Amino acid sequence: MTLDKLKAGQSATITAVGGEGALRLRLLDMGLIPKTKVMVRKVAPMGDPIELHLRGYELTIRLDDAKNIEITPESEANK
Repeated sequence: MTLDKLKAGQSATITAVGGEGALRLRLLDMGLIPKTKVMVRKVAPMGDPIELHLRGYELTIRLDDAKNIEITPESEANK
């Protein structure tokens, strides 16, 4: 599952960060690294961008970028 599929209020753990070159490095630099817990705080009215809470701060990313981030939802991680 990818990060763009989460709804507001849902949490997950990042399992992999995709993308190529500068995009992947930018995502990693923003703190989106494997084993990091993230929660979707808000979704814009038209669905893009989304606001995430991770590592004690808020981060807003585009859905196109969120599609490159593989996650495990909290409900599945606890099984």
